[in-house]
Amino acid sequence: MNITLLSGSTIGSKTRTAMNYTKDIIERNYPEHEVTLLDLADFELVFSDGRDFREYKGDTKVVTETIMESDIILIGTPIFQASIPGSLKNVFDLLPQDGLRDKTAGILVTAGSAKHYLIAETQLKPILAYMKAQIVQTYTFMEERDFYRKEIVNEDAVFRIERLVEDTMVLAETYKEARRIKEEQYGF
Repeated sequence: MNITLLSGSTIGSKTRTAMNYTKDIIERNYPEHEVTLLDLADFELVFSDGRDFREYKGDTKVVTETIMESDIILIGTPIFQASIPGSLKNVFDLLPQDGLRDKTAGILVTAGSAKHYLIAETQLKPILAYMKAQIVQTYTFMEERDFYRKEIVNEDAVFRIERLVEDTMVLAETYKEARRIKEEQYGF
């Protein structure tokens, strides 16, 4: 399966740090899968203007096509001003309305405080559901205190990332098998 890790901010280091840990866990535990880490800080994306995602050029084309070719997307997002970053929302706007159909999506949130725990529930999950993703219901939430000098210092936070990866892989495999069985029923 193609797995894309999307670090959804153009600034800061905590989300990227968490996504690096996530990538290492996937590569160690699921080496048979292809993993791509897209950090929006490394790309210059244009703002969505309603065009089909295939009509964009440069970095925008790379990011959107990578996501569209993915089976699994693990989205890492910081919380700014009690919301997901505009850079992450722009990525969703660049994709088709049902662009996440048949894709499994997991969520990893980094925030300055526990006050932002429900942002994923109230903002990110509705977007993913609207775009037809199969969403891992539990997500990983990490706070400022879980990090020190671009390292995760809370062992429980690392365990939660491992659990998110495992839950995401199980859900993706389950949906893949269910789709296979359904397609076999058509008989052609």
